[in-house]
Amino acid sequence: MSTSDPKVGGVVWIDLTVEDADSVRDFYSGVVGWEPVPQSMGEYNDYSMKAPAGGDVVAGICHARGVNAKVPPKWLPYFMVANVQASADRCLSLGGKLIDGPRPMGEHQFCVIQDPAGAVAALVGD
Repeated sequence: MSTSDPKVGGVVWIDLTVEDADSVRDFYSGVVGWEPVPQSMGEYNDYSMKAPAGGDVVAGICHARGVNAKVPPKWLPYFMVANVQASADRCLSLGGKLIDGPRPMGEHQFCVIQDPAGAVAALVGD
C-alpha cells in the first residue's frame, strides 16, 4: 500500500480478492503486463502486482482466505481517512453497511464498507 505520503480522501491502494488468486494473477499478467510478486500468507501466496518493465507495485491480488475471507470479489479502492472507526460509524449513520472490520492492517486500521447504492470500498487510516 502506498502510504508514504497519504492524503485523507485520496486513493492509496487497489486490490482484488478472489477464490483463485493464482489464475486471476495470470490473467492480469497477460492482459495488463503486470509482474506478480509473491507475498507469503503462510500456506499460500497472495500477490503484489508490479507495473511492466520493473515499475512500481500498483495493485494486489489476494485469495479469499484467512483475514480476507469476508472481502468481496471486486476491485476494491482503498480511501485514506483520518479515523477508520469514526468513518465506519458515519457510514452506518448514512445508510451504508460494514462488510469487514474495522480491524488492524499493519500499522493502520482498515474496514470494507458498502454504500447505500451497493458499491464497496475500503477505508484505511488511524
